[in-house]
Amino acid sequence: MKLLIVSALSGAGKSIALDTLEDCGYYCIDNLPVALLEDFISKVMLFDGNKYAKTAVGIDARNQNESLANFSDTLSLIRAKGIDCQVIFMQAEEATLLKRYSETRRRHPLTDYNIPLKEALLIEREMLAAIARHANVVIDTSLTQQHQLRELIKEQVIEQDYRHISLQFQSFGFKHGVPLDADFVFDARCLPNPYWIPELRAMTGKDAAVIEFLQGERYATELFDDIHAFIDKWMPRFEKEGRSYMTIAVGCTGGQHRSVFLVDALAKRFNNPALNIIVRHRELH
Repeated sequence: MKLLIVSALSGAGKSIALDTLEDCGYYCIDNLPVALLEDFISKVMLFDGNKYAKTAVGIDARNQNESLANFSDTLSLIRAKGIDCQVIFMQAEEATLLKRYSETRRRHPLTDYNIPLKEALLIEREMLAAIARHANVVIDTSLTQQHQLRELIKEQVIEQDYRHISLQFQSFGFKHGVPLDADFVFDARCLPNPYWIPELRAMTGKDAAVIEFLQGERYATELFDDIHAFIDKWMPRFEKEGRSYMTIAVGCTGGQHRSVFLVDALAKRFNNPALNIIVRHRELH
């Protein structure tokens, strides 16, 4: 039996994640109190294994603080019952969450006359820290649209049921910020930049002319080989420790040429039926 615990900062996309999981055959429950989680498993999931073989439970800051603080103990008890329990945590930058709330005009669950929105976001982040620490998958949705988040959930969670470990290769531009959910970040700004070649400027790392240019650069080949060797050496160690998901981010200045080229090349090199390979070019969206 598989249980997904989906938690998120308010406005980070938990509802979209649960809707996506429901569409993919999961029985979904939102805002289940942590204090009732163990009883739900014992008296509901294990009682009717067919109906609840794949279940997703949403847990957020509407829970009592004491229950959230004891999340680690609850998680241990769940796994002791033989349940395959994975934790997904979604977050976003404060500025993004503030913008989303201003656009929707929804009320944050922790705000009242004495607690403004900005302070509520800080309190919520502290409350959910106990869950975030145990997350198998962390997704930052600061620059992710709804349809992109749906695809990420499908790629990182649904397809994971059929493979060993998920590897997400993500290109990005440093001038737009480093991805907060990256496990490893590699810097490609040291490589020759196709942007400064007029005929290549408007292209991306997916175009044949840019690929040919970078394949002809010795340092680009060496950096690719070094990143590949690092991942190839250490990925089995993370998988052995129970890690089910890793994000490898490669950045250049604008996220258009060098990082895109390297990410596509890495994804091609690691293509393996036993792995769930995910490619995301953040700035190309």
